[in-house]
Amino acid sequence: SFAYFTIKDRLPQILTRVIDTLHRHKNEFFEEHGEKGVEAEKRAISFLSKLRNELQTDKPVTPLEDELPDAALWNQYLDYQRNLPNGSGEPSWFQSPWLYVECYMYRRIHAALAQNPPIDNFDVFKEGKAQNFFESQEAIIALCTYFQELLKNIEDLDEKQLQEELFKLLQVSLWGNKCDLSFSAGEDSSQKSSPLQSLENMIPYILVNDMEKVWSLLVNAKKNRTERSNIRVDIILDNAGFELVSDLVLADFLLTSKLADEVYFHGKSIPWYVSDTTKHDFNWTIKQLGSANHMWMSRCGINWEGNLKKGVWVFHDHMFWTLPHDFSSMSEVAPDLYAELQKSNLLLFKGDLNYRKLTGDRKWEYSFPFHQALNKFHPAPLCSLRTLKSDTQVGLKPGQGEQIQASEPEWMVSGKYGIVQFDAGL
Repeated sequence: SFAYFTIKDRLPQILTRVIDTLHRHKNEFFEEHGEKGVEAEKRAISFLSKLRNELQTDKPVTPLEDELPDAALWNQYLDYQRNLPNGSGEPSWFQSPWLYVECYMYRRIHAALAQNPPIDNFDVFKEGKAQNFFESQEAIIALCTYFQELLKNIEDLDEKQLQEELFKLLQVSLWGNKCDLSFSAGEDSSQKSSPLQSLENMIPYILVNDMEKVWSLLVNAKKNRTERSNIRVDIILDNAGFELVSDLVLADFLLTSKLADEVYFHGKSIPWYVSDTTKHDFNWTIKQLGSANHMWMSRCGINWEGNLKKGVWVFHDHMFWTLPHDFSSMSEVAPDLYAELQKSNLLLFKGDLNYRKLTGDRKWEYSFPFHQALNKFHPAPLCSLRTLKSDTQVGLKPGQGEQIQASEPEWMVSGKYGIVQFDAGL
């Protein structure tokens, strides 16, 4: 299975890169922290080498021994895995659910640094994320330019034109999800060309296309809004780099077209899945844009700083996003986050990991209803924007998946296909 290939090949590759990254920063740690920095680097590397060995030799998953705030929840989850009626007793790297052990690996990478001050705040994936951003410059410039031109006459657009623009930017945000470093095990995955030119040709690759439903939800909310009711959209982010910029452009469009009054962004509280967006990545990206020597890029960055200052954009991170749980257990494990999401008019879930957690990462029949796969996770109307990079997919038309499977056995994991899949909630 793709899961087996991931655990056997991709995850050890990612660990090797992390170890290599720490090696390369040895001098920097020494300059900043003296011998203490070098000692911490050695300890972190030995911790990670041990982790790599455990993974490659299918050792049992061990409880976390750090004092971080989420450790107890992780260890409870390990007990839950141990006691599954159909489980093999002791969870191990190759005998446990892929989603669980993959999340567990990233949590252990975090522990390797968090337990070793003074380098405990070092993000081992930061360079890769920055590189993805800089190597996607042309695409970012093209997108910012397009968007700033659009803003000049956004007041004059009729409803049909507004809908067309929303659909375009939803698609850019969808295909932006191809730029995923955990998928390429850290190899270059930047967006080289303007994403706007190829949208027409990409439509046939959107297997579920619920953009109309997203539009009618937003436009009805806009028509029915009162003085006191704010329209709120939440974007549960995935990758930093080009994908994040495409999400920010979409968010700005929602505000300026008055389809939303406020946008909440949800990111990761620790470095995660190589290229996932943390608060640092979020702020860094907006700063980079603001100080770019390209007029429209810097205009975007400066406006977005302003949105944050005015409070119409809010960045929010929560420990739950980096736990191993499916979203169906959010109301129990993180009732505060669930209550926060209930305030939203629309939740946009970006990317593959979010989709796996929405659907419980099971091997569903392709035509199984999305609403049912969500397993009672319905805080608000939601939409998944995802390119397929793992073998979980629901809500297809009868026979649709089988038909593609016949000619393209790799269709679920190649990132070539995408979905804009909507669920109206209760």
